[in-house]
Amino acid sequence: MRVSSRQRQFDALVRAHNGDLYRYAYWLCGDSSLAQDLAQETFLRAWRSLDALREPDAAKAWLITILRREHARLYERKRLETTDIGELELDDRDSLTPEQLGEDSIVRAAMLQLEPKYREPLLLQVLGGFSCDEIARELGLGAAAVMTQLFRARQKLKSLLVDGRSEARA
Repeated sequence: MRVSSRQRQFDALVRAHNGDLYRYAYWLCGDSSLAQDLAQETFLRAWRSLDALREPDAAKAWLITILRREHARLYERKRLETTDIGELELDDRDSLTPEQLGEDSIVRAAMLQLEPKYREPLLLQVLGGFSCDEIARELGLGAAAVMTQLFRARQKLKSLLVDGRSEARA
């Protein structure tokens, strides 16, 4: 059985970017199995459109774009359940497990509080390893705008984390 050059190209693409896609998907959805499904669906769509990839150097950005669109499709089809606010029970900080109180959880919760216009470029830079120019192309923004959003995202995240520590000590 001969392996085609298309198959070799795709295999190399999966090996090179599978970890990055999974990490980014996990940050988007917060669920391991859903992140795996998103990464698999991304690679399936990439396989179908592999001929559209003109520059191998742009593969990571191309795959991230596919993944972001796949994640968005989840919410286009999904009707979210609503709950009457009067029925909600609020979590007591003392009842949280050690895992919920861990640093990863604290940073993740703080990042989720950021507005999407700040969170998205920060995730692309931190998890995806993208440069400012790559993020600008991915999000359709200017490089200066991305640098400003990254600066503000870091400042807001720092503020959220410092405020969270102050509240935890009180």
